[in-house]
Amino acid sequence: MTFGSRFHAAVAARGPLCAGIDPHAALLHAWGLPDSVEGLESFALTATEALAAECAVVKPQSAFYERFGSRGVAVLERVIAVAREAGALVLLDVKRGDVGSTSEAYAEAYLDPASPIAADAITVSPFLGFGSLDPFVDAARKHDAGLFVLARTSNKEAPEVQAAHVDDGRTVTATMLDHLRHLNAGADPLGSFGAVVGATIGDTGEDFAFNGPILAPGYGAQGGTTAELPRIFGAALPNVLPSSSRELLRVGPSAPAMREAARRTNDELRTLLSRTAGQR
Repeated sequence: MTFGSRFHAAVAARGPLCAGIDPHAALLHAWGLPDSVEGLESFALTATEALAAECAVVKPQSAFYERFGSRGVAVLERVIAVAREAGALVLLDVKRGDVGSTSEAYAEAYLDPASPIAADAITVSPFLGFGSLDPFVDAARKHDAGLFVLARTSNKEAPEVQAAHVDDGRTVTATMLDHLRHLNAGADPLGSFGAVVGATIGDTGEDFAFNGPILAPGYGAQGGTTAELPRIFGAALPNVLPSSSRELLRVGPSAPAMREAARRTNDELRTLLSRTAGQR
């Protein structure tokens, strides 16, 4: 199955919530854990075991593991394995983007099943030009993996680049979305090439319907709300994957509390999707 097919099936079965497994130093402290590899391992595996059975997708942020060097990356490998054993798709948040053989090497590292850190999908940056992502696209097609391309992020600096206009009058965001429309053309039930669009960006006037999944970080503790999702995404709402980390993780280290938070949020999102579908 393609990633788009697996994603569509997973969301239908488990709901659209994505759980971020992000071991911030502050969260380690809040759980009473040391800011060390041992604390990282305890935090990350506890959270993954609690949330991967409830959520369609889990999203580890690679940087929080990489900061501990090779031992931290070894923990990331275990997180990926544990999440998959629980039936979740793994979206590895790495935001890589380069050219030529370097992109090929990144693609092999994160998308080739022979790699110990291979995931179902990764985040990538297109801002060296969308064509610089060709090695990632090729690898995703070869291995039935997915990509989530940065398109309209919610950091305050983003409009400086992403809302800028190219020669034909389109925004940079619209240009990226058009590339994704091309990659996903004819895919059924959903393409494997997605976008990253912040859950706190408000109304930008962009058309986010491109037959692919949309990762919407910033949902929950960072200010993104369920009520805002229809206004931001419009007709693309059924393909949106709201991502929450702190909102779920701060109720830890209790595994039952994290699972209940995930269930409650998924129920809220399902109700939204059902209501908006009835209004069409």
